[in-house]
Amino acid sequence: MADHLALETPSAWVQRFAHLVAAGARVLDVASGSGRHARLFADRGCLVDAVDRDAACGEKLAGIVGVRFTCADIESGAWPYAGHSFDAIVVTNYLHRPLLPVLRDALSSNGVLIYETFAAGNERYGKPSNPAFLLKPGELLAAFAGLHVLAFEDGVISAPRPACIQRICVLRSADERRARLEPISESAPEGCEQKAASAVLRLGRSSATVQRPPPSIHRLLFATRSAGILR
Repeated sequence: MADHLALETPSAWVQRFAHLVAAGARVLDVASGSGRHARLFADRGCLVDAVDRDAACGEKLAGIVGVRFTCADIESGAWPYAGHSFDAIVVTNYLHRPLLPVLRDALSSNGVLIYETFAAGNERYGKPSNPAFLLKPGELLAAFAGLHVLAFEDGVISAPRPACIQRICVLRSADERRARLEPISESAPEGCEQKAASAVLRLGRSSATVQRPPPSIHRLLFATRSAGILR
């Protein structure tokens, strides 16, 4: 529980695509934890719904303008946002597979989904190590197949601690203006190593920033080709 509430700095992956979410947009922060992403988007003028089963998470968000917290068990209880859609959905460090199609359906016609969590292989570095909480190779690509994949990565990061991570940013629909990517710095987000498999998809073009790819890059390329993304 302490770890759940300890993270305060927004994910670099989420920050990278935050520009896609306009002021006034309705944002859903799933398993909000410390509220780091709810605060990020509230500061950008968005209307944020944050949900977590831990009531203490709501206490950390109390009084923040533009944020509404719901304490709910979204794994065993009813989905609290049935019939609602969101302009942006953010999920980090959380996986409940039955929720993936629910999140997909909750995206508005111009919605963006930013997802980042632990992947298979993370057991070498620590928790989580239970396969139930680790994404399989290409699983996010499969879950959101048919949407516009703006960026996808599957590899090892070194900060804030070594971990196997899979992350994706998808748009319900995309035009050239919305699908434009921000410049990438020389160092990848959150210490992502050069050996990490990385695919950045640019309006039908693809590029992989990899040096001497290890087996993980073959896994990534197979997943993306199977999804019909890399030609």
